Amino acid sequence: MNLQVTQTKLIIATAVYLVVSANITFFGKVLDAYPISGANLGFLFTLPIVLWGVLVILLSLLCHRGTCRPVLSLFIVIGVVSAYFTDRFGTIVDITMIQNALQTNPAEAADLVTTRLIVRFVLLGLLPILILWRVPLINMGVRKELYSRLRLIGVTLLILAGCILPISSNYASFAREHKPLRYQINPTYPIYSAIKYWRLALSDQHHTLTAVGTDAVIPKGDTHHELIILVVGETARADHFSLNGYARKTNPLLELESHLYSYTDIDACGTSTAISVPCIFSDLGHDNFDTHEAADRENVLDILQRAGVSVLWRDNNSNSKDVAVRVPYEDYKSAPPNTICDSECRDVGMLVGLQEYIDSHPGDIMIVLHQMGNHGPAYYERYPSDFERFKPTCQTAELAECSEEEIINTYDNAILYTDYFLSKVIALLKQNTPAYETLMLYVSDHGESLGEHGVFLHGMPYAIAPDAQTHVPILLWLGESDEIDMAKVKSSIHTSNSHDAVFHTLLNAFEVQSDALDKSKALYDATH
Repeated sequence: MNLQVTQTKLIIATAVYLVVSANITFFGKVLDAYPISGANLGFLFTLPIVLWGVLVILLSLLCHRGTCRPVLSLFIVIGVVSAYFTDRFGTIVDITMIQNALQTNPAEAADLVTTRLIVRFVLLGLLPILILWRVPLINMGVRKELYSRLRLIGVTLLILAGCILPISSNYASFAREHKPLRYQINPTYPIYSAIKYWRLALSDQHHTLTAVGTDAVIPKGDTHHELIILVVGETARADHFSLNGYARKTNPLLELESHLYSYTDIDACGTSTAISVPCIFSDLGHDNFDTHEAADRENVLDILQRAGVSVLWRDNNSNSKDVAVRVPYEDYKSAPPNTICDSECRDVGMLVGLQEYIDSHPGDIMIVLHQMGNHGPAYYERYPSDFERFKPTCQTAELAECSEEEIINTYDNAILYTDYFLSKVIALLKQNTPAYETLMLYVSDHGESLGEHGVFLHGMPYAIAPDAQTHVPILLWLGESDEIDMAKVKSSIHTSNSHDAVFHTLLNAFEVQSDALDKSKALYDATH
């Protein structure tokens, strides 16, 4: 039998398929919020129909003759991929997640391309698309096709009205009180987020650079030069640092250091690298931060460089997220220049040659080291085998194949390697004391969910993100030559603060005089 269908029928069938195949997590969350009961039956029964109706109208508006099958195929691809990450990791594909995905490097992206993803994409994506393209279409002519499409939209609107109006209070409650649930709807929310992202990207022309702290100076009478290393960590959560009371010794080397202070109540600016890293260096702060505005605005590195500080950024992560575009930047993600590489290039490789850099740059020096750190889901790749202290481990990026114990063990081993790396940073600073007033500041960009409540990784919308993704460690080490009241520093470590403090702390530590500096927002009082 030679089956022929109209474009209208393809739209209807594709909408049904997407509701059923791409929204497993969404409907599971809905049942958690609306348990099966008499009061909820009408809402639970009509909700899938409403989602189908919305998709039908959207597809009807986008599908026009030759574009129909490409549009339907694109929706299926987006639905399959988004649903995979939502189902497996609890990921919400919003504008921040899209930005993070576009800015990641191939190695990080490869960690996410697992066998499960490939199998799911083939079975739920490629096979339906193949059927979609092989089914012959009936050529109805332009007028008949338009009439059929208008009739479909009209009937669908009536169906939606019939579903929503009798129980409008339920839908009003759903819209007002369960906003996070709407983020889980596939593929409509990812598509909405993608459109929003590209609209913002196109409107962001980067024509002018806004100067910040143009009055910044370091007093000429200051003869004590500063050597500061800022380590930007990756995906480390505060509650897995033994310095903060974690039961496991994940910081055995750092615990031996005197003049090392761990700030225990720090909120990240974002839940992804793409947001947090530029925010850390910006004067805008969390409440006013916008990545597009920040890209057109000078940051603390620009201020320090203009004030006479030698600035260097070394990166073993994806990139600086536009922070280091006006200062010297060195990529250490591959060999050369990173000379310490096995399965991947290690963070400690960024230290090689730094002493030569210090020796060749008299005066104040600011060095930023951007770690690979604990980037998931392939935590087992983030440390050499010598650091596999906590066992058994999860030797795959398929976190669903591992137990909770294995995932946590592997994550903690990566924290253990960061402990080693930071101890080496401190050792480098010690050998330059007292020639310099030395300081190390470590700050993680965001935290990580390790399966709590079925959520993995990071990048959730900040308003609903768990503490595991927003509560981050900040460590401060001060050299013995620093003329700072250590008692005052110690008294501030339990004060609530955020990434906003880094901007002001760096200016304060270099003793910069500027209207851009607000000492009350710094991590500590650096008054000598």
